[in-house]
Amino acid sequence: MAKDTGFNILDPFSSFDLGIAKSADSIKSWAIGHRDAIQPFKNFFNDMIVGIDNALNAVPPLVMLVILTLIAWQAAGRRVAILVLVSMTALGFLSPNAWGLAMTTLAIVVSAVILCFFIGLPLGVLAGKSDRFETFIRPVLDTMQTIPAFVYLVPVVMLIGIGNVSGVIVTIIFALPPLIRLTSLGIRGVNPSVVEAARAFGASPGQILFKVELPLATPTIMAGVNQTIMLSLSMVVIASMISVKGLGNEVLRAMGRLDAGKALVGGLGIVLLAIVLDRITQGLGQSGRDRGHRHWWQGGPVGLVMRLIGRA
Repeated sequence: MAKDTGFNILDPFSSFDLGIAKSADSIKSWAIGHRDAIQPFKNFFNDMIVGIDNALNAVPPLVMLVILTLIAWQAAGRRVAILVLVSMTALGFLSPNAWGLAMTTLAIVVSAVILCFFIGLPLGVLAGKSDRFETFIRPVLDTMQTIPAFVYLVPVVMLIGIGNVSGVIVTIIFALPPLIRLTSLGIRGVNPSVVEAARAFGASPGQILFKVELPLATPTIMAGVNQTIMLSLSMVVIASMISVKGLGNEVLRAMGRLDAGKALVGGLGIVLLAIVLDRITQGLGQSGRDRGHRHWWQGGPVGLVMRLIGRA
């Protein structure tokens, strides 16, 4: 702690320096020295992102449009399927390269959401079952949600470098907290009498978790997945500042050139993609009561095919 000789009782803050900025600058040298240790994780993330991106862009746009429409029909019904069909068709007609950029953005979002799910679901379950862990992780989640993205953008770039991998990591930091919070809320919201009944019938803790608590908490968990997807899309433009491709990069380039047309194309593309993903995930989060007490395979195109096979 350094103390200035010119201490002023009315302005004591200007006389002290805790050295936080200098300590934070030391992260740069540590990051440069440990880049080799991070390379396997970077390669894994990069292979996953490139694989999803290549798979999405390898499918012809018309075929992908049909696939997304069928998924929406199966997950949320015919009305949502029509909405998805109209939204994705409008997205494709925004510009000649809008579809390809949207698929790249979708690959980034899907990669981030998959990693968020595998990280956030176990942590959410643990927070839902342990009050001590929930008390510990709550301020961490508060910090992750409130700290500006530009603050942790710099250390991530120093450690990983620019590119899609850094964009996914930054997106995970920003979009992970809602999934953990809502998973914990869903586990804590399970009726204790149902758990006690399962325990009375001799169910093990693992069986109670996977056959009672997680199924009953699925609507709340899917709401967390929905929020994670929306936050991931909101990071698209910010992540484009570190060379992340997709619609966000189109918006960033348009801002640099003051090109209102390109900015409008990129912005509308993100909005339409957000509408599609939001409606599909909301449909996936419907409870059995919302589906009319039917299994998911009894409706949509799968149910239609099964009924046709049964008649045949």
